[in-house]
Order: sequence, then structure tokens, then C-alpha cells
Amino acid sequence: MKRLIIVLVLVFAAASLTFAQEAAGANGAAASTLMWKYISAALAVGLSCIAGGIAVGQIGAAAMGAMSENPELSGKALPYAGLAEGICLWGFLVALLILVMN
Repeated sequence: MKRLIIVLVLVFAAASLTFAQEAAGANGAAASTLMWKYISAALAVGLSCIAGGIAVGQIGAAAMGAMSENPELSGKALPYAGLAEGICLWGFLVALLILVMN
């Protein structure tokens, strides 16, 4: 898992350097600011969805184990999975605010 995160960081760094070289010739500071808005929005959504997926996986595994021992616990595990999915929603809202704000 750590290797995946390191690879993603390196890919984003390489992409930002590529876009920075293209933007420097076009409009300079305005294009560079726009580029960073898109990169930061992508990071907000991407990292929050990865974290949400990990959290839902851990909660789902624990909930299935608990329900195998006591089937009455199925209703109690559902809100925790919803809370973990909320992480993705917050990442999307942050990205939306990044793109909308000046």
C-alpha cells in the first residue's frame, strides 16, 4: 500500500512539472495558478476516495466477522460504513470549493 502511495505522488509530481513547463510559455502566472487548482482538486478527491475505500474495507471485514457470530449486529454496522463513505464526499466538496473559488 505504501508503494502505491509513493507511485501516485511521483506521478503527480511528474505531471505537475510537465504542465508547469507548458504553462510558463503560455500565460505565465495565470496558467500556473489554474494548473495548481486542478492538481489540488484531483489530490483532494483521489486521496479521500482511497482513504474512504480503505476505511470501508476494514469496516466491512469487521462487520462481516461480527455478523457471523451474532446476526443481530447487522443494523449496527451500517452507520459506520456510511461514515467511512462520507470521507469521499468531503473530499469531493473540498475539490469543488477549490475549483469554484477564485
